[in-house]
Amino acid sequence: MTVWQALGTRAYLRSAWPWRSLAFLVSGALFGAVVLVGIVSGAVVGGALAVVLVGLPLLLLTALAGIPVAAVERRRLRLAGGAPVLPARHRTPDAPGLARWLSTRLKEGATWRELAYAALLALVLWPLDALAVLFAAGVPLFMLATPALVAVDGEAKVVKLGTVSTLPGAFAVAGAGVVLIATGVYALGAFAGARAEFARLMIAPPARPDDSARVAELVRSRVRLVDAFEAERRRIERDLHDGAQQRLVALTMTLGLARLDTPPDSLLADQLAKAQGEAEKALAELRELIHGIHPKVLADYGLEAAVADAADRSAVPVDVRLDLPGRLPRPVESAAYFVVCEALANVDRHSGASRAVIGGGHGDGRLTLEIGDDGRGGADGANGTGLLGLADRLSVLDGRLFLSSPPGGPTLLRVEIPCPPTEPCA
Repeated sequence: MTVWQALGTRAYLRSAWPWRSLAFLVSGALFGAVVLVGIVSGAVVGGALAVVLVGLPLLLLTALAGIPVAAVERRRLRLAGGAPVLPARHRTPDAPGLARWLSTRLKEGATWRELAYAALLALVLWPLDALAVLFAAGVPLFMLATPALVAVDGEAKVVKLGTVSTLPGAFAVAGAGVVLIATGVYALGAFAGARAEFARLMIAPPARPDDSARVAELVRSRVRLVDAFEAERRRIERDLHDGAQQRLVALTMTLGLARLDTPPDSLLADQLAKAQGEAEKALAELRELIHGIHPKVLADYGLEAAVADAADRSAVPVDVRLDLPGRLPRPVESAAYFVVCEALANVDRHSGASRAVIGGGHGDGRLTLEIGDDGRGGADGANGTGLLGLADRLSVLDGRLFLSSPPGGPTLLRVEIPCPPTEPCA
């Protein structure tokens, strides 16, 4: 909440906002006077000594005075409420050293904008803060003290408007002071709010007009990279399936035929048997590799069939309760499938579960998957790179990943990806 917002509430007078406004303006008046002395002293002394070059460092420090002044003002703005003011976007020097740091700062617009604010604070703003406190708080408080002054001195001057010498007149002035205090408190809050907004405008980092465009382009580029990555995975899978895998199949068959033409008890038959066995192992490993890159069942039949295939291959028994209306966008299917595979691998390696369940479906424009197990629990996605990488991959698709795994179990991994179905079921 800011001072402006607090002014519209009925509890303003009973809240801490009047005191915060008063503290903001009083501290601004005091700090501005200190800044005035510092800037004027630095400019005068530095200018006088510049002819002998001794004053140049002092002038340089004076030019950089806006940086610490703005830092103090950002802290003072907390009294006026609102979101914290972020530091200015000062660039990081491209090389170490004081000279490079000074050169970078003097070339920045943020440095000169903060110096302009420091000059305004020293010459204009702090006298306004002092006058606001004087008229909104000082005058009503003096009027409240009129009866005491009349009782002690026999008379009292009321803000140069006249002299009061009787107690009835003094109490009348005090009553008017009570009314002015209530009015002054609101006026003080309004001025403090305006003063804080002006300070924010001056020292807050200016919004770059191309920031939103850059963010949008960054998101689009990430999506393009994911699409290109998926296309490359499919190409590698297709090349391995149609190339190296077929050659290994042909080699295995050739070795088998050669064994048929060789005497069974000969040394050559034993060597051919070993070669055929190694070829079959290489073929099995290649098939596993192809399946891990991009399973053909996912490309041909979709996510539901691919999840069922992954469940069949799991070492832990898995119940699949997945109901999808049809095919989903290729990146969504691929991301969801690999989440399932990573989750099942974790169940097998770490959970000690006796059973796992995969459920979910598509509704309200969103794919939902839940992978649960009855294991020991205690899983933490922050301790491994697998789920973190999948979460990053889902974020490109505006998807989310939730993990619940209390000690003792059960563990539940939930995935949500916004997407429309692209093709109905055949």
